[in-house]
Amino acid sequence: MKIAFFEATESEKEYFSKELAGHELVYITENLTPENVDLAKGAEVVSVFVNSEVKQSVLDLLTGVKFIATRSTGFDHIDGLYAKEKGVAVANVPSYGSRTVAEFAFGLILNLSRKIYMARHQLMEGDNFNISSLRGFDLYGKTLGVVGTGRIGKNVIKIANGFGMKIVACDAFPDLNFAKEQGFEYVSLEDLLKNSDIVTLHTPYNQSTHHLINKQNIGLMKKNAYLINDARGELVETDALIQAISSGAIAGAGLDVLENERQLKEESELMKKGPEAFKDFKTLFENQLLMDMPNVMVTPHVAFDTVEAVHEIMQTTADNIKAFSEGKVINQINA
Repeated sequence: MKIAFFEATESEKEYFSKELAGHELVYITENLTPENVDLAKGAEVVSVFVNSEVKQSVLDLLTGVKFIATRSTGFDHIDGLYAKEKGVAVANVPSYGSRTVAEFAFGLILNLSRKIYMARHQLMEGDNFNISSLRGFDLYGKTLGVVGTGRIGKNVIKIANGFGMKIVACDAFPDLNFAKEQGFEYVSLEDLLKNSDIVTLHTPYNQSTHHLINKQNIGLMKKNAYLINDARGELVETDALIQAISSGAIAGAGLDVLENERQLKEESELMKKGPEAFKDFKTLFENQLLMDMPNVMVTPHVAFDTVEAVHEIMQTTADNIKAFSEGKVINQINA
């Protein structure tokens, strides 16, 4: 069976070559696009990461492909419904790095609460030991609002308890037993925004969570509050966030993800599209504004990226492909 891996790294090549020995494996470092889809010619299986948008235009060109294995938990980059119509099964990695991403959220929180990056930057730029602009605040006793209490959100709550924080949470499917065990309460999103010193997002991205934080509700947050997002960029309306930070309505943000970040990563290609890409240029400009703000910590979608988590991703992906080669589909997405 021929398998084409897009966005393939050297470590993935080494791993899959061992785990899937006996199959014909093709590794492509680029994202899967309509322009390079021919590189998957003859493949029955295609594997991608989050930067490859496998929408209708790409699916129509993937002739002969019967299975797509995304090396991610999120699958909003794949048109699952259209894939299903075409008889193409799609599987993901249902869970990995739940501790990894939770720990990174606190990395962002600590960088903002104690101005760690700002302090290092000050020293690197000019051997400046003046601490007058570097005073932070304790996490102990502060209220953390956790939006989404799946595996990652639960680990965030456990870490927050270690810091002695007060916790409130919201979730469409509250786990009341876990709440009792960890000593927190579920509230509405509105109440969470009003009462939290730090709001951290850990909910999946779908139509119902698009711009979950937006112009209508971001103003509910405290003036000294911070927003943390290492889930999906599209959970936050970029316009609303910039306006809130610029006006002093909130204190700042820690972001490992940005809205339309795939386009941001492919800025040079975007520039070739011309005027019809205006909306993309707008978001590109707004993301640049966020990255330039001193009270915003932006990282390039690396919350998942640890040795342990990446190994888990590769193993589950290999298992998904092995199962398909045996006539089964495991970890199939609910399109």
